[in-house]
Amino acid sequence: MCLAIPGRITEVEGATGLVDFGGVTRETSLTLVPNAAPGDYVLVHAGFAIEILSEEEAEETLSLFRDLAGALGDEP
Repeated sequence: MCLAIPGRITEVEGATGLVDFGGVTRETSLTLVPNAAPGDYVLVHAGFAIEILSEEEAEETLSLFRDLAGALGDEP
């Protein structure tokens, strides 16, 4: 099973972007989404952005993750 997490691109330099995952920023390869730009939401798996998402799609996915964390008792 694979898990991909949505994040927001804050900076782009060449084929690499800085992606913000709710306050945690990671360098991410944008090779598979060459049209991605700062402000775009992307789905990231294993350090690669694999799809550009709308803000609504990203927020819906993040909401599901929060619900899951709450159900598991991992949320304050």
